[in-house]
Amino acid sequence: MLKRWFFRVLLLIAVTALGAGAALANGDGVARITNEDAKAMLGKKDTSIIDVRTISDWKESGLKIKGAVREDPLEVESWASHYPKDRTLILYCA
Repeated sequence: MLKRWFFRVLLLIAVTALGAGAALANGDGVARITNEDAKAMLGKKDTSIIDVRTISDWKESGLKIKGAVREDPLEVESWASHYPKDRTLILYCA
């Protein structure tokens, strides 16, 4: 439960940095951005794209965002603090 909460907080922080206009809310309370908004942020120095799929899903997938960093979704506590607090984090699990 704590990991899920922390993961949602990270996602909300990332979306908050984009501004309220770019965020969409769904029924579970997790803010989301559109594909177009994410594409516009690719390559920006203040943004990190983080692939949080399981290792097996990541290895089997042919769909990967160039420049994205893969992080283990079950180990959020071990990697989240490595990112600067002023950086926008976009987490995805396509």
